[in-house]
Amino acid sequence: MKITLAAIKEAQSKIAPYIIKTPLIRTYALDEILGCEVYLKLENMQVTHSFKYRGAINKMLNLTLKEKQNGIVTASSGNHGKAVAHAAKQLGIEATVVVPNTASPFKIAAIEQYGATVVECDVTERFAVSERLAEVHGYTLFHPYDDEEIIVGQGTVGLEILSQHPALDTVIVPTSGGGLLAGLLTAIKQSNTDIRILGAEPYNMPRYSESLTQKKRVKVESRNTIADALVTAQPGKLNFPIVQTYADGMLKVADDATIKAVELMLIESKILSEPSGAIGPAAILDGAYSPALVEKVCFVISGGNIGLEQLSKLGAAH
Repeated sequence: MKITLAAIKEAQSKIAPYIIKTPLIRTYALDEILGCEVYLKLENMQVTHSFKYRGAINKMLNLTLKEKQNGIVTASSGNHGKAVAHAAKQLGIEATVVVPNTASPFKIAAIEQYGATVVECDVTERFAVSERLAEVHGYTLFHPYDDEEIIVGQGTVGLEILSQHPALDTVIVPTSGGGLLAGLLTAIKQSNTDIRILGAEPYNMPRYSESLTQKKRVKVESRNTIADALVTAQPGKLNFPIVQTYADGMLKVADDATIKAVELMLIESKILSEPSGAIGPAAILDGAYSPALVEKVCFVISGGNIGLEQLSKLGAAH
């Protein structure tokens, strides 16, 4: 399989019975605050409350019978693990999820709730641990972003955006390893549209900003960020060339702005986003991007997996 528009359209048909076609809504209450026409693509309303379910179920539906019988393993900071655990339960497959010690307890509890085995390790070791488990037990490895079937599954977000509002000017996408951004770029840019697509990443973890500047994959130092789903230190091998080819820019966003964006969407638009999902609006608040007043900007709200305890801490921090 190659990462193409045709492959994404095929994935869209395959996963349609399992996913939610999430709303793309106009949010007038945020126009004056963000300085543009605001649209929100609400992947926080997806199955397992993040876009990750699209890629997880797409890859799982492509497993052979033997692979299903042997089980699967993945590494995840939370949302991908939750998606894999839910999809595995739906299809009767045993799943193991390796989580970093920085992962939200709320997300870990959700993974366990779906019956997956959780293995915790240092954030820098999670991929190596998942690879060792796959080798020892014969599990199929589900990489959270550096996998063709995962990427094309995530790309279905882009197809939905085009069908829901083809006249957008700009789409801003939360970015970590790059699976969502690469899939969305492929879907939209290969559809021959003029929509501008920007990635947004934590200021503390600028792996794409650095890599695009140096024109090669750069591994940055692992540092804490409130955006706990965006902690990958290096762009994916499959993802980076796509981002390098198609992306119109990468925005670095401070944690303080991200916290403000979570509060802003909850109070003004009644939308609950986890910090990582709110990094797009946060980029405007932080001054990383200044849209025109008439610019139609769609923010991909990539996830909503946040507990009351974490939400209270965000309020206290702000």
